[in-house]
This record gives sequence, C-alpha cells and structure tokens, in this order.
Amino acid sequence: MKELINNWKIILLLCLTLGLAPFFPEPHLWGKLKWIAGGAVGMKPLDWFDLLLHGFPFLLLLRLIVLLAFSKSKKAP
Repeated sequence: MKELINNWKIILLLCLTLGLAPFFPEPHLWGKLKWIAGGAVGMKPLDWFDLLLHGFPFLLLLRLIVLLAFSKSKKAP
C-alpha cells in the first residue's frame, strides 16, 4: 500500500483522470471549487463527497511534494 501512495506516476495518472473527470464542459473539480468560492449555496452532502473524491488525488500529490521538500531540506547542511 505504501508503494502505491508514494508512486509519482500513479498519483499523476489519478490527478489527470479521476481528478479532472469529466473533462467537458469543464473539469468537475474546477466546477466544485468555483461553487465553493461563490459561497457554496445549495451544496448538499453528496456534492461535498464528490469534491473530496475528485480532490483526493491532488491531496496525495501535495503530500508527495511536501515530503520531497522536507527530505531535501534535511539533507542540506
């Protein structure tokens, strides 16, 4: 399991597929983020779950970037 969540290729693939699907007329995650920026009026629990589902690959990517940054800062004198 650890190999999966630390694999850059798999996480990037998830970001490009699940994270951005459906692609037309706009990525689903982008639409949800715009909805929240507009005050999230009318968002139901299913909409929040949908946001979490489509945003999770990007959270994993952010996690890997932070881990990489901290590992490089520990190695530098």
